[in-house]
Amino acid sequence: MKVYFSLEDFQKLDFAAVTTGTFDGVHIGHNKILEQLNQAAATIGGESVLLTFSPHPRIVLQPDVDLKLLSTQKEKIELLKNTGLDHLIIHPFTKEFSRTSSLDFVRNILVNNIGSKKLVIGYDHHFGRNREGSFEHLKEFGPTYGFEVEEISAKDIENVTVSSTKIRRALNEGDLETANEYLGYDYPITGQVVEGEKIGNTIGFPTANLVAEETYKLIPMDGVYAVEVQFPSALEQKFQGMCNIGMRPTFSGKFKTIEVHIFNFNRNIYGEQMQIVFKKRLRGETKFDSVDALKTQLNKDMEHARTVLTSH
Repeated sequence: MKVYFSLEDFQKLDFAAVTTGTFDGVHIGHNKILEQLNQAAATIGGESVLLTFSPHPRIVLQPDVDLKLLSTQKEKIELLKNTGLDHLIIHPFTKEFSRTSSLDFVRNILVNNIGSKKLVIGYDHHFGRNREGSFEHLKEFGPTYGFEVEEISAKDIENVTVSSTKIRRALNEGDLETANEYLGYDYPITGQVVEGEKIGNTIGFPTANLVAEETYKLIPMDGVYAVEVQFPSALEQKFQGMCNIGMRPTFSGKFKTIEVHIFNFNRNIYGEQMQIVFKKRLRGETKFDSVDALKTQLNKDMEHARTVLTSH
């Protein structure tokens, strides 16, 4: 898969099968679209192209809305590498770009810039200024500009349409099973290990404090989770652990932290990049009456987490 960080970097193709969208999380619905896109490219003897944008359009157009995303740009690229896609264009999204009319978007970008001969579009896709462009518009433009349009129907799981919005909601509600099922993989967060208050050391549960590498990355609902831990510097090694997200009410915490206790692990990892993969939410965050009560619960959590991680 070739990656381009602007439309200007892309050389027009003779036969391009194209889809466009934000593809946040690259979930199972997105994979369905890309599977159909690759098949469409094969039928016209061409190559598949995904045109997406950075930052997410809503971050630019609705700056007052604190939108959290399922994937960082780096994660999105890695996920898309596994889909068989030929070309990924990540074009800068600006307010000026948002004013592109649907006609200009089709004529100048999809046809003249990319070389679209086939468009594969989700059933509810809108594009162009004020989202004025629709599937019906594309069908009207097709004969004029020499491309065909292929629509994708809703991808359902038990009659629930998969969407990035529903996955975000599931993570915000602590429904990890639904989120991971819709994603098609277990939700990860990557970041840097920073020094904390070292409270964990004093109670026999040393923790690594993780700061997510992007502020817009969605952090799941507060609580205790069974997690798998990896270090990008040594991806072949996986460790088991448990993670607490929250305010640490037993210690009157003042701000939210992501703390990870890695089982059977004794290494200085301050400053290192670390990835945690969420396997199961064990419980909500609780304020305990004493440190001993907290330690008793943490031992139960560790046994619960080990059971979960061994069975996964």
